[in-house]
Amino acid sequence: MLRGNAVRILTILLILAVTGVVLYRYPMNLGLDLQGGVHIVLEARESPGAAVTDDALERAIAVIDRRVNGLGVAEPVIQRQGERRIVVELPGVSDHQQAVEVIGRTAVLEIQDPMGRTVLTGADLREARLGLDQYGRPAVDVVFTSEGAARLAQLTTLYVGQPIPHLLDGELLVAPVVQGPITSGEAQITGNFTHEEARNLAILLQAGSLPVPLDVVEMRNVGPSLGQESIERSLRAGIAGALLVLLYMAMYYRLPGILADVALGVYVMLMLALLSGLGATLTLPGIAGLILSAGMAVDANVIIFERIRDELRAGKALRAAVRSGFGNAFRAILDANITTLITAGVLFYLGTGPVRGFAVTLGLGVLASMFTAIIVTRWLLAAAVDANPQGAARYFGVGEAA
Repeated sequence: MLRGNAVRILTILLILAVTGVVLYRYPMNLGLDLQGGVHIVLEARESPGAAVTDDALERAIAVIDRRVNGLGVAEPVIQRQGERRIVVELPGVSDHQQAVEVIGRTAVLEIQDPMGRTVLTGADLREARLGLDQYGRPAVDVVFTSEGAARLAQLTTLYVGQPIPHLLDGELLVAPVVQGPITSGEAQITGNFTHEEARNLAILLQAGSLPVPLDVVEMRNVGPSLGQESIERSLRAGIAGALLVLLYMAMYYRLPGILADVALGVYVMLMLALLSGLGATLTLPGIAGLILSAGMAVDANVIIFERIRDELRAGKALRAAVRSGFGNAFRAILDANITTLITAGVLFYLGTGPVRGFAVTLGLGVLASMFTAIIVTRWLLAAAVDANPQGAARYFGVGEAA
């Protein structure tokens, strides 16, 4: 029995060690409301052959999403607002002009013959990626579809030694001179690009063109000072609330309460490690979900301890009372947590942005709280009971059990 308790305690210590490593290797991502970033509102505009419809807006959102992913922004918020507007929030982005250039550009690529007739468009591209030209300068490597490759081969065969204009949104991008037929379906767009310009062009071409033009109607930088103030206030409130809860549990339940406090510490480490390991972005609503689920973890321990006390008052021996208390409390805890998980699932499915962040932290928190309340607290309590059964019985505040 003592050996089993030692294994359980070592397991708890191992969990803490693993969570510490995860937190060290994968720092927490912070949302726009905590670390600052760029807030952009785009409005769709009618143009010849491009009507603003629900389908056009949804396709525009999909294109913007692919472009933002190319920028490497963690947990962006991209959502529709009204009939014509799209709201884009990019945490951690400081250069708003670059963001607008990549997100809002129509990005219609045209490759023409020397007489100015369009032979290939961006729709003929299968892949576009950042590369280097023969001199080591930034360029864009492109791979065409099978149909596009055939047209490219025909174009470069007919016009060897002549310039082939490449236009982006009607503006001349580059006009490389054909050195020889290109039959592989792979080509390179070169020019006097900086690294960022070539990277952004590759993102635009890879993501595809927007179905309708988008105008910037609002753009603002969200400074990190507001986020820092929010973090500090949330941290102070969280510490104050946690101390009051820890003190209450220790004073009212004594030894079991202290063990529940230890389990709560394991819960906090486990939750932070889960969020970091999954690459989740922490926002103010997410912090609220974390605090709420921590309260539920304490609530589960209260239910368990009260059931154990009832069993002790009924005259059961301590070990039997602990077993019955956990068994009788399990169903109530499970029912309460399942209903909360359902709520979190609905919020995640129907919500957007910060609401989803709240749902994720709440859902993970419920699962982690069940583990710490039912497993970690039980292991710690079993070790205390085995070490001193009579003393542990008195610590429940019921008196010695029969």
